Amino acid sequence: MRAIFVASFACALVVLASTAPHASSSATSQQPPAPPGQQPSFRAGVELVSLNVIVTEGARYVTDLGPDDFNIFEDGVKQEVSFFNKANLPIALALLLDTSASMESKLPSAQEAAIGFARKLRAQDLAEVVDFDSRVVVLQAFTGSITELEQAIHKTSAGGSTSLYNAIYIALKDLKKAVARNVDEIRRQAIIVLSDGEDTSSLLPFEEVLDLAKRSETAIYTIGLRSAENASLASKGFREAEFVLRQLSQETGGRAFFPNQVAELSSVYGQISEELSSQYTVGYTSKNPKRDGSWRRVVVRINRPNLIARTKLGYFAPTR
Repeated sequence: MRAIFVASFACALVVLASTAPHASSSATSQQPPAPPGQQPSFRAGVELVSLNVIVTEGARYVTDLGPDDFNIFEDGVKQEVSFFNKANLPIALALLLDTSASMESKLPSAQEAAIGFARKLRAQDLAEVVDFDSRVVVLQAFTGSITELEQAIHKTSAGGSTSLYNAIYIALKDLKKAVARNVDEIRRQAIIVLSDGEDTSSLLPFEEVLDLAKRSETAIYTIGLRSAENASLASKGFREAEFVLRQLSQETGGRAFFPNQVAELSSVYGQISEELSSQYTVGYTSKNPKRDGSWRRVVVRINRPNLIARTKLGYFAPTR
């Protein structure tokens, strides 16, 4: 979450239907560059900080709130809500599937669960399909065609190691390629990543990918598929993978799921679909005038009892 122009009305990054990559019939393979020595700063004019906010009461999503129900604090200082939208905006998302060798027996069920999710997308939504094992392959560029998404998901096959960080890096970059030219082109954005183990072969370190995620407007939903092999508390790899998936989702305002069986995936994807359609967009102009690039912590509270708000944990201030 950061200061932006028109795109400030939508959190979770901005991708346009008119400028998003066209669907491709052939798979493309990508690898990220070596980690840069310094993160680029971003420039902005009027700094409207935009948040995607999920509000729940227990397991129920609350969707009938107004702007006066939201209290926003930046570094402990109360902010004034200057923009509010509870319309169900179009979505652009990257669907990432772990196809490493350990997924071989689980892949058919994982494919069907991902297809079930794709079928819930609306005509105005866009999605891409990314297969990752030792390599990262974009099997389907952004498209609104459910048929093309299903065909791409069915193309996935298991083998190789796990390049989780590379895959998330590439998905974040894909979602960042377009900039909204007007309010009508704004989309909420998300990454949904399914994996059954820790990263074993990425070029980029986790810290680099996490930093990029925090600088983006993308909510990351992670699904860590447990099994008898990886769920042991003595498994160092399992503990590391769970930490990574939880932190990526927490920092970006997404959510982490850890199903114990592949049969639970359909339910998990269903919960993510419902959450993506239950978001508010709330914006404010920061009372902090400093342009020092520092990390600013954001907290959202609801002034009704028993309601919990979830959003990104903060954003980087502009530098100029």
